[in-house]
Amino acid sequence: MTDFLSNWYPWIKAMHVMSIITWMAGLFYLPRLYVYHVEGLNKKGIVRDTDQELLFRHQERLLLKAIMNPGMIASWLFGLMLVLTPGIVDWSTIWPWTKAVAVLGMTWFHMWCAKERKALADGSADRTGRYYRMMNEVPTVFMIVIVSSVIVKF
Repeated sequence: MTDFLSNWYPWIKAMHVMSIITWMAGLFYLPRLYVYHVEGLNKKGIVRDTDQELLFRHQERLLLKAIMNPGMIASWLFGLMLVLTPGIVDWSTIWPWTKAVAVLGMTWFHMWCAKERKALADGSADRTGRYYRMMNEVPTVFMIVIVSSVIVKF
């Protein structure tokens, strides 16, 4: 198994990066859709269960299910393969631990997005556009920690 991981390391790393780009695109965009959704309901005259509101729910569901979930799963799969590749991670340094914590945080944020999508879909969401705007910055913080950890290797 370690021979496979070592021989395929560049491809595994490439797949990991592509998966992360996919996942992050969704993590950046879904909370922004929530802003438009709740502000449309609260300020712009969008009425619950109309075609326009149903379109928001459809976009949010597809973004989560068809893009973000596969992106997250692939990121984890290829990331774990990289961790298991001999000589790649030195666990005696700080960077793999900071990256691991940030990846867990990003996974939590993904789950939070899924919970909020369900609340918006069933009409029980009570968040404001401002709240979703602030939460939209969370993946940026995790991205900064992850990229800094991997590139700088502090």
